[in-house]
Parts: sequence; structure tokens; C-alpha cells
Amino acid sequence: MTFHPQPQPGAARPWAFPAPERGALDNGLTVLRCHRPGQQVVAVEIFVDAPLDAEPEGLDGVATIMARALSEGTDQRSAEEFAAELERCGATLDAHADHPGVRVSLEVPVSRLPKALALLSEALIAPAFAESEIERLVRNRLDEIPHESANPARRAAKQLSKELFPAAARMSRPRQGTEETVEAIDAAAVRAFYDAHVRPAAATAVVVGDLTGVELDKVLDETLGGWTGAPAAPRPMPPITADDTGRVVIVDRPGAVQTQLLIGRVGADRHDRVWPAQVLGTYCLGGTLTSRLDRVLREEKGYTYGVRAFGQVLRSDGEGHGASMLAISGSVDTPNTGPALGDLWKVLRTLAAEGLTDAERDVAVQNLVGVAPLKYETAASVAGTLADQVEQHLPDDFQAQLYARLAETGTVEATAAVVNAFPVDRLVTVLVGDASQIEEPVRALGIGEVRVVTG
Repeated sequence: MTFHPQPQPGAARPWAFPAPERGALDNGLTVLRCHRPGQQVVAVEIFVDAPLDAEPEGLDGVATIMARALSEGTDQRSAEEFAAELERCGATLDAHADHPGVRVSLEVPVSRLPKALALLSEALIAPAFAESEIERLVRNRLDEIPHESANPARRAAKQLSKELFPAAARMSRPRQGTEETVEAIDAAAVRAFYDAHVRPAAATAVVVGDLTGVELDKVLDETLGGWTGAPAAPRPMPPITADDTGRVVIVDRPGAVQTQLLIGRVGADRHDRVWPAQVLGTYCLGGTLTSRLDRVLREEKGYTYGVRAFGQVLRSDGEGHGASMLAISGSVDTPNTGPALGDLWKVLRTLAAEGLTDAERDVAVQNLVGVAPLKYETAASVAGTLADQVEQHLPDDFQAQLYARLAETGTVEATAAVVNAFPVDRLVTVLVGDASQIEEPVRALGIGEVRVVTG
């Protein structure tokens, strides 16, 4: 029998996060392009500097309705006709609003990129904002709100924001609005928000994919180059303030068999020098199934299917006004809520007293840095990260530099960062569960004042 020769491994190729080329169109639109050979599905991300802070008083959610309405018809096509044209291109178009601004995402086979960019441009330049479509989107949003309130994780996140930020701050309120504010939104309000904030000079387009043979400059000029608008004045961002006095808030859900927990505070964002060490330390604490929290609460105690620790940038301007949400989240069965919280606090205290181990640090670096090439296999993942950097006012090489810094970060530095990120006496704990069952065991832990709310 003849066997084929055993395949031999090739030489490992060095990898770094892709570096984009930066330019601009005559209308003021900033353009980042990134050629990725072999990526035949091109991803386009448009970031518009239209933050939730800019929503008029009493109209929380108007940015979300506007973003959703961008694909619901234009001056040239009805919503049905626009959707049909996208389908013919094999394209998907999505848009959403968040604290930094509005993001519009397009994915399309490279062979149909010119046609898809023309449709995207049509949506940005001449959205119809038909009264009937806005009314439908408002009704849809109102239908979503009760479902979000019924979801323990979403309810916990809503309560944590309310607890951390001053009532007057937009961050203290739901990103997509409340029933009262969404009901007040009409086509005129959506059009006014669009006219005030959506313009090319306040936007950045990120294009990622295999651009071989694509005359991208010409295509962009013929599509997004037709977008006009007044120059954009710099938009100052107010400093983010938060109250992280240690306390516990129980959102009462009588009869709940599980307790959703969300423990958080506001911390440093990506502009801070501590960010790489904070990422590494937080991953060691609760970034994966082998992290400390899971090892104790899931494997040893059997309280939960999983607990995660993470840091998520809220908004940033590079001037020291930004912040991230640092949080620990998970769910436990109702009878073990008190013991699980007690053991969680024990993990944090042990971490502060004894620090991380070199083995934990090494595994975290391997997981975070080693799998990065897989994480960024698709054009969409690269485009999304580049757009994140744009909206957070970070340099184009930030992600590449982050991986280098993660690899250089030592155990002591990672320990200090995660201990400072999650101090046991400065954490706001939100529990969504049966207060009659969990209040007294939680109160006995002495981790902060305990308050019960309904809803």
C-alpha cells in the first residue's frame, strides 16, 4: 500500500491587527480602507457623531428610531422596494444608536459593492422618514420595552445604569428610550434629529475586504461623495460622573427560581495607560470558563452555569472625559444567592491579598493574544473594531499596540489593575430575584446597604 507523504507544517507567519489607510472625500467624510486579500464579502461601517446626549429632552430613543428608519425607504424607493434591492445585491444593512453615536453596517459580496454603496448612500442622503413607517417603528419599540423589562439580565442592566449615574445624565436612562419618551416620537422629531446631526463631516466610513480590482476612490466619489451637509463643529463631551458607593439593590421578582446578578462600577477607559493590564487582569478574574470566578462558583460550588467579568467602554473623547463599565454578571439559583455572593466576595478579597498567579497570567495572554488572528478572520470583525476606535477617538494602530502591550504585561501589574477595578467596598450590586428569599441572606453578608425595589 502506498501512502501519501505526511504533510509538514509551514513556517508560522507573524500576525498583527490590520492597519488601515486613512483619507477623506471632498464632502468631509473621513474614509478608512483596509485591503484584506481573500475576503470576498466586504464590510462597511459608517460612524456618525450623533450621540444620545444630543437627543432633545423628553425624546429619549429618537436616535434609535432614526437609525432603524434609515433602511425603511428613501425619496426614491419605498421600504419594500429598498429591501428588495438590498436582497438583489446579496447585502445586509443594519443601523443602531448608542451613547457615542449612530452606526450603520453593510455587508455585501465585493462584486456588488458599487450597487450596495449606492443604496447605503441613498439611505443616508435621502431617507423618507415616512409618517406611517415611523409610527410602525415606534409601535415596535413600545412592544419591545415590556419584554426587556421581563428579561432579568436587561432589567439588571437598566437598574445598574440608574444607580450609577445622576438622574440628569443620559447614561442613567435606557439607551432606546422609555415608554413615555418613545410615545412622544413622530416623523417630525426624527427628521429634526437627522437634519441636526447626520452629515458627512461628522462621519467616518470604514471599508474592509478584498479590494483587488475595485476602483474604491471612484466608487466612493460616485456614492457617498454625493452626501452633503454643513461642516461639523467639535462636540464637547461632558465628564462622566458616577456614584459607586458600595450597596445592594434587589429588584423584586416574586417566585423567581434564579437570581440575576450584575455587579458594577465605572472605571478607566481605553485611553488610560492601565487599560491593557485591566483587560488582562479582568480576563483572569472572569473572562472564560477557566477563570477564577468560574472555577469557584461553577466548578467547586455548582452555583451557576457561568459568571463573567468584563470591561466595556461607555464613551470616550481622549480628553480624560471617558469611562468604561466594569462588571461581573451571571445567574445563580435562588437558595444559593447569599452563599454565591459570599464566595464571590471571598474571591475578590483573596485576589487582593494574594494576587494572580503567573500561570493565570500566561493562560490569559495566550487566550487573548494567541486567538486574535481567528477573532479577526472576517472583514466585519475588522471593520467593527476599526469603527470602535473611531468612535472612541483612538489612533488607527490602537488594537495592534494593545496586543503588544498585553504580551508585555506582567502578573503584578495585571493584579494591581484588576484589584483597583473591582474593590470590594466600591461595588454596586444589582440582584433581580425573589426578595423574600434573598434579602436576609444578602443583608447578612455586610457588603453594603440593601434596598428593595419593584418592577
